[in-house]
Amino acid sequence: MNKWIRELLVFAKAQASAQLATLVDYGLSLLLAEVFGVYYVVATVIGAFTGGLVNCIVNYRWVFGADGQKKKYVAAKYLMVWIGSILLNTLGTYLLTEYSGQHFIITRAIVSIGVAVLWNYQLQRLFVYRNRHLVDKTSI
Repeated sequence: MNKWIRELLVFAKAQASAQLATLVDYGLSLLLAEVFGVYYVVATVIGAFTGGLVNCIVNYRWVFGADGQKKKYVAAKYLMVWIGSILLNTLGTYLLTEYSGQHFIITRAIVSIGVAVLWNYQLQRLFVYRNRHLVDKTSI
């Protein structure tokens, strides 16, 4: 299979995984903030934590085919990227919410799209799961 097609397939699978994780993340964030009255910043952190767990498991097994990699090493690398993601999402959501006056779920969606594509996918592909089958060794 052509490397560009493989890369596109991995990207599409990663986006499907991210959407599932986002449903968990946003669903829990909204439930905590809107139903239980938890401060939206705290609800954002808890939602991001839970969604991140879902994303890591799905990516490991389905998206990047990392079954051959040791789980503890993948988990350690994922944790580093995930902490950055949670900080970027939380800070970005806070700043955009406070300065725009929009509902936090709207600003959260805007921020999370940027973080998902520019931070999460790139670092997961190139660092956390680093699937050697996607790298053309002749171009290195």
